[in-house]
Amino acid sequence: MAKIYNKEPSESYEKLYAMLLETIPSSVLLIDRDMRIVSVNRNFLEKSRRTISNTTGHLLKEVFPPVILDHMDITQRIHQVFEKNQATRGERMTYRAPGVAMRIYYYRILPFSREGIVENAILLMDDVTEQVRLGEEVRRIERHLVSVVESASDIVLSTDIEGRIWTWNAAAMKLSGYPLHEVKEHFLFEYCTADQQKDVKRLFTDMKREKKSKMAEWDLITKHGDSIPVSWVLSPMKDDSLQAVGIVAVGRDLTERRKFEAQLFQSQKLAALGVMGGGIAHEIRNPLAICSSAAQFLMDDTITQEFREECAEKIQTGIKRASIIIENLLRFARPSEKSKIEQVDFILLLKETVNLVKNQARIQKIDMTSHFPKKPVLINANGSLLQQVFMNLFLNAINAMPGGGMLSISTEIMANEVTVRIADTGRGISKLEIDKIFDPFYTTSPVGKGTGLGLSISYSIVKEHMGNIEAESIEGKGTTFIVKLPIL
Repeated sequence: MAKIYNKEPSESYEKLYAMLLETIPSSVLLIDRDMRIVSVNRNFLEKSRRTISNTTGHLLKEVFPPVILDHMDITQRIHQVFEKNQATRGERMTYRAPGVAMRIYYYRILPFSREGIVENAILLMDDVTEQVRLGEEVRRIERHLVSVVESASDIVLSTDIEGRIWTWNAAAMKLSGYPLHEVKEHFLFEYCTADQQKDVKRLFTDMKREKKSKMAEWDLITKHGDSIPVSWVLSPMKDDSLQAVGIVAVGRDLTERRKFEAQLFQSQKLAALGVMGGGIAHEIRNPLAICSSAAQFLMDDTITQEFREECAEKIQTGIKRASIIIENLLRFARPSEKSKIEQVDFILLLKETVNLVKNQARIQKIDMTSHFPKKPVLINANGSLLQQVFMNLFLNAINAMPGGGMLSISTEIMANEVTVRIADTGRGISKLEIDKIFDPFYTTSPVGKGTGLGLSISYSIVKEHMGNIEAESIEGKGTTFIVKLPIL
């Protein structure tokens, strides 16, 4: 009975050992002290394209190329396992079987001991070729992304969800003058102008809550104290659970664009002045004619003192009228700084702009009506730029009625905004064109009669003033432009 009892477990253990070797996803070799392979599992045989007959019982150097054994010092490591009864630390090994592509293994040598005596050494090999390849691919992609970010001419930076700066590319360093180590862990709003810092904080708070991309324009303060206008696009970075963990901000220097826009604004002013030329000449000619007649009467010594005073008064009135017209023209034509924002009486601005075009409207047999509140309406604005917006809208309406018509301007104050409606009875705009009228260089005017920039520039100016502009039109019946601006 005892003999049977001892034999059965031994056979069971051998079967269990064989099953374990076959199911282990690693390559396993059992090696004796003579560096001879005692057993090997199926995984190794398949990977190395060997058979069990030409592997077991053979020396290690007959199975592995000597260059690998020598280079990795595997034989010496196996001897140390037998002597010290300790496993070696993991190492990487490159192995290529005949007719098989190069594979990379992570291997360890472990002692197989009984009662404290090492009987065999186990060479355990894991194929990590794909992991290494994927790791190298990830590193290649990371290097590529870093290269893209660093090569970008725009500012590219990242922050945590609160707005503390994490990364800062070369363009950001060049534009601001700050290296990364000086801005890291600082809040982005610290490098914006004082009057914009609240807006920056508010935007980051909104992104933390809404997790949506945002667009904004903030000035960047450089290390030398200069202020640079920058257009920002901010997008949330999300983790695997779609939670926002940071913000990526891309900023574009607007300095050159602002210069170009200023040139466009001025060219549009000159174009508007050209259109108004006939009406202005007519308006100035009338007071000059009156002044000339009155001056001729004054040269006559026979007129009464009362008539002399009346002539002098007419001359003074005519000169004052011409002076007002010239002053309004100069104010409109004079180049302005886009950054000059101040409190403006919006109603007075509208009235002055109406006065600039009413003579042109009269010549073209257009009746102008306006309805303005008696009290001032104060807004924060660049008065010259807003005047240009309404000048463009008025002249567009006049040009849309070459045979005469009605042009009405009305204002309405609701809550915290003022709404201006500019309605004409002109030819109108078709449904196909109404969505394109604010696009740059899009125009329905005859060739040579318009640049297609007037409404585009007007749209940009209104948006800069945190307002809105839209158009309603019925083809053949007229168009209404609606401008909304925030008030103080």
